[in-house]
Amino acid sequence: MKKFFLWTCLAVCCFWPADGAAEELFHRGLIEPSALIEVSSQAPGIIERVVVERGDRIKKDQVLALLQSGVEKAQVALAEARLEFGKRRVLRNEELHEKQLISSHEKDEMETEVLVMELQLREAKERLKLRTITSPVNGIVVERHLGPGEYIGEGSIMKIARIDPLNVEVVVPVEYYGTIEKGMKAEVRPQEPVGGSCNGTVVIVDEVIDAASGTFGVRVRLPNPGHRLPAGLNCRVRFYQ
Repeated sequence: MKKFFLWTCLAVCCFWPADGAAEELFHRGLIEPSALIEVSSQAPGIIERVVVERGDRIKKDQVLALLQSGVEKAQVALAEARLEFGKRRVLRNEELHEKQLISSHEKDEMETEVLVMELQLREAKERLKLRTITSPVNGIVVERHLGPGEYIGEGSIMKIARIDPLNVEVVVPVEYYGTIEKGMKAEVRPQEPVGGSCNGTVVIVDEVIDAASGTFGVRVRLPNPGHRLPAGLNCRVRFYQ
């Protein structure tokens, strides 16, 4: 009976790796946002209103903040009034031209003035649009630097993190160099209390080895629909074909 038990234990040890051997398949990693964006303004000015707060989920092109825009709105209204006047003037002088009371040169000048006014209106509207700050990506607000009444110039008003997809930065011992390639699959196991397992794809394999640590870097792109995983977690990563 004892002999049978010994052979059974040996068989199990042959077909099931020890915990240490199993752990060697996994490498340490850190789950990070795929982008951290400092949102600034294309035009300087005083902030009138900030629409979002830290922790808010946002969509691409969503309004984040508004700058004071009284002058720009007045310029748009003025350009619209000038354009309407120019169009009426062209219509009135169309009849005069048909009756040969004004020259073709004068008629062309008035029509050209209307074209210039249309461009001036477009320019005024673009300047007004710059007073609205929108999000360049889907993401989450992680920091808010400025509030209503404060001046924004070259700095940023807030920081946005894109966490779908996520990046997993993995540190791999040099002896594995050449065995990991772009396009390979990766199993990612976040630390507790999140835990679980999810799959990503290798998108970057560093071609420069860090001599001091004897390691190289690998980046895994990890889909994160619904923002199920938070960024900043440590994890373990296993690569496979």
